[in-house]
Parts: sequence; structure tokens; C-alpha cells
Amino acid sequence: MNRSFTKKESKSAGEGTGRRAFIALCFLFGFVILFLRFGYLQVLQADTMKLKARQQHEKPITLASNRGAIVDRQGKPLALNLDVSSVYATPSSIDDPAGVARQLTQVLDVPRESLEQRLRAKRDFVWIQRKIEDAQVERLTDLDVPGVDVVVESRRFYPKGTLLAHVLGFAGIDSQGLEGLENGYDEHLRGQVRQVVLQQDALGRIIIPESRRKPQALSGHAISLTIDEVIQYIAEQALDQAVKATKARGGAVLVMAPKTGQMLAWALRPTFDPNHIPQASPEQWRNRGVTDPYEPGSTLKVVLAAAALELNRVKPDTMLYAGDGEIPISGTVIHDHEKAGWVTFREAVQRSSNVAFVKMTWDLGKEQVYQFLRTFGFGEKTGIDLPGESIGILRHPDQWSLRTLPSLAIGQEIAVTPLQLLTAVSAIANEGWLMRPFLVREISDHQGRSVWEHVPHIRRRPISAETAQTVTELLVNVVERGTGKRAAVPGYRVAGKTGTAQKVDPETGTYSSTKFVGSFVGFVPAEDPQLAILVVIDEPQGPAWGGVVAAPVFRKVAEQALRYLSVAPGDEPRTVASRSRHVLDGYQPNWE
Repeated sequence: MNRSFTKKESKSAGEGTGRRAFIALCFLFGFVILFLRFGYLQVLQADTMKLKARQQHEKPITLASNRGAIVDRQGKPLALNLDVSSVYATPSSIDDPAGVARQLTQVLDVPRESLEQRLRAKRDFVWIQRKIEDAQVERLTDLDVPGVDVVVESRRFYPKGTLLAHVLGFAGIDSQGLEGLENGYDEHLRGQVRQVVLQQDALGRIIIPESRRKPQALSGHAISLTIDEVIQYIAEQALDQAVKATKARGGAVLVMAPKTGQMLAWALRPTFDPNHIPQASPEQWRNRGVTDPYEPGSTLKVVLAAAALELNRVKPDTMLYAGDGEIPISGTVIHDHEKAGWVTFREAVQRSSNVAFVKMTWDLGKEQVYQFLRTFGFGEKTGIDLPGESIGILRHPDQWSLRTLPSLAIGQEIAVTPLQLLTAVSAIANEGWLMRPFLVREISDHQGRSVWEHVPHIRRRPISAETAQTVTELLVNVVERGTGKRAAVPGYRVAGKTGTAQKVDPETGTYSSTKFVGSFVGFVPAEDPQLAILVVIDEPQGPAWGGVVAAPVFRKVAEQALRYLSVAPGDEPRTVASRSRHVLDGYQPNWE
């Protein structure tokens, strides 16, 4: 019995030892696995683990970038950036969303329901309101709302308010260009994306380290314009006075350097303040200088006169019969303001005789008229560096009716943008060369180094220098003896043309008897043009003649701008801008 018991006991002891060894071996194997895993994570996966740890405690957010500045030709700021605070919240650390929402509505311009909805979101970060005022920041700081804080962003600021608003346009909440040059040059103006890293504290709350509240990033490129702030102010002031005096619906004053195509001023009414876009409407910020074509009326006679002279169909002293001041055209009658009988072509331009121009245009024929209008740039974009440019309306002769040709003679059945008309007339001032208008003179990087410079570009030459000179003398006669007398600038010879156009009634589709557009386009000094100016007054109340409502505006702008630019009157010597940098498809024209 005892012997048998001893054998069993020995066998059990052996089995126990084996189990213990097996268990020990398993522990040892597990330890080796853990050790190897630890080594793998600590050595081979160290960077990955650190990244995951940071991701659990850090959250990057993207902020508005620093856009490049926009300045005028003298370096005066027109658009720049300001530091501004934006409010954010950490819903995960807010115990009473409704109570916090009630507190925030005392300071912020956000509905309480919307705030509460955001604060209940299952997220670590939500924007509450972007780019608030300094006074709101102070009040928010005083409230000391738990789970709510601010971060500094960049906001676009236009220091001159409404000045040049339609050209500058504006940028959105994320500093993206939305209208005007801000949109057209957005890729240049847009700076580097800025990020700030939010960190999570031991209690799980999101905070921004003080050193990161104002993150730095490279600004976008700076843009220098051809616009002169002083001339822009002169143009806007004169336009405001005219619109107010005539109780007009709106208006435009565009100023160009005709020898280069540089735009010096661009004033439109109605206007808006790009600092306060929510208070403006698309109707106010439309850049009508390039987007809204209108019938030019008698100002188109400048181009038609140039065509007739270039084709040698008339001379200044050619006699034309204007009869008793009216001419029947396919069921309608075109009138003059007075009976003229026989007149020279010079007198026809001086008096703006509709009858004489209808007969002259008939003689030219529809193909020649169409080709010259196209050559002067109508029916196509000018190529200016602005978004949204319209080509206007110029139908092909195949689509013309019997009335079209005589209607074109008086500036009807064609629609042009203000810029198209000014560019065409500037070709007369520039010895027949049609320039491409432009607004941006130079682009520089954040260190002030030039990365691009605009070179004036010649599109083509519609007429010869001789024809341009003859047309100029005809237009001088308009100002000295004809319908444009109120555009005269003492001490200078002014060349220009008046225009008065009926507007089409959108309800009836016929010409209105009460709504007109009065305009004047010209250049000065006539013998060496430095300024080409277009004035358009839309729907003036009372007298609507271009010579009455628009010509005086031309005189005000021209007189002050010439004085500002120190352009000498009369025959005194003046400095002329260099023409050596014009480009025509790689060909350097021979300026005489």
C-alpha cells in the first residue's frame, strides 16, 4: 500500500513540475513578445506614436491668409489687412450649452438658437463668429464664458471706404477674392495658408498657447495700380455733384492715359463700401464700366467720322445736305435739333447733325461701317484686367434690318460699355493706335521685389495718324463752337463729342420719351493728349443733353487733373510719357 502511494505521489509531483514549467515558459514567451512589441513601438514606430499622441491632444485649424496690399500708382494704400479676433468654442467642455448661448447673444450677432445648436455639437471645436469688432472682444473677455475663446485672424480693410470700390472689389470671410481686382488677381494676392494649433489640457479643454494666438505666414503679392488716388477723388467728387444736381439714377467717369492705356480713374455711381458688404447689394457693386453696355448715341459719331475720313469719302469741307432737319427711315423719322440745309462735314460734326450722318453712313455701306466698328474694338472685349467684361452688342450685317444702318449713324442698335467707347476715342488721341486698357502696373513679392510689370500693348491701328489729326480738329471745333462748349478748359484745347441717347423701355421694348443717357467723351490737350475722359450721366431729371449734364463734369475733372499733373497749358513745353515700351505682337512700332 505504501509503495503504491509513493508511486502516485511521485507521478503527481512530476506533473505539477511540468505544469509550472509550461506556465513559466508561457510567461517568458509573453514577456518576450511584449518586450519586442515595446521595442518595436519605441524604436521603429516612435515617430508614428508621437504623431498619434499629438493628434489626440492637438487640433490644427486654418485661418484667413494675409493678402497682399493693393496700392495706387504713388504707393498709397487702397486695400490692406488688419488683425481681427474670431470666436470659437469647445462644445466638449461646455456643460450648459443653453446658458452659454444666452450669454453669447449679449455680445455677438448670432441668433441664440443657432448658437445653442453649435454648442451642442459633438465636436472639440466650432466657430461661433468670425472677425468681430474690438468692442465685442472686450465684452466677451469681461463675461469670461467657459469653453469660449478667441483667436486672431486677418481681415481685409479698405482705408478709403467707397473710393475705387468697383475696381477693387472685395474679399470674403476666408480672405478669398470675390469681386473686382480682388477676384481677378486672387492667385497673386492670396497669401500662404495660416494654421494655428489648438491644444487639449489635462481636463480635455481646448486652448491656444499664447505664443500661437497670432500665427505668422507670408503675405501674398502686392499689386500697384495705374490708378491715381488724387485723380480718382477728383472724378468721384465731380460725379457725385453731377448725380445729385441732376437727380440722376447713376453715372460714370473714366479717365485714361490714351498713349499707354493706363486707367487713371474709375468712378461709378451708385457705389458701396467694401468694408460693409452685408449692407450692399449686387446692384450696387456691379462694375458697370465693363459689365453694362448702353447705346452711346451721338458719341459714336466720332468713330463714324473717322471711318468716312479714312476711306476718303469726305473731307472737313465736303458739303452735305441736312435739309429741313428730318429724314424718313423705314416707317420712322430721324430728326435734327434744328434745320440746317447745306452744311460742311465739319459743321455736321459740330452740330451733331443726325440727318447728315445718316446720309454719310448710307454712303459708307453696312460692310464698311461694321468693319470699322469692329476695328475700333466694338463687339469684343477690350482685354482689361478685370473679371466680367462684356463684349457689348454689335450684330453682324446679316442680321441687320433696313433701319440698322441709319440707326447706327445716331448711336442706336449698338450697345457699348463705357470702357469700349473711351478706348475707341483714345485711339483718335493716340495717332490712330488702339491700346489695351489696364489697371495693374506692377506686382511685387512680400519683400518688395518686382515679379511682373505691365508693358503697354497696342491692339491694332484702325486709322492713320493723318486721319486721327483731322478728327481731332473736328472735335476741337465741337468744343469751341458746337454742342460741347461747356467742356472747354481755359488755357487748353479740348477735343470732344457730346451724346444724348434715349433708353429702351423694358416693358414696351420701345425708346422711352422720358429716360435718357447724357454723355461726353474727349481728350486734352488736343495737340498732345495726356487725358482721355468719358462722362456718362444715367437718367438725369430735367435737361438730359450731354452738352448740359456731362460736359461740365468733363471740364471739372480735366481742369483739376491737368493742374495736379502739372501739364502746362497752351504751347508751353510739357513732358510726354515714353512710348518706347509699347508692344504690337513682337513688333516695335516706329514712333515719329
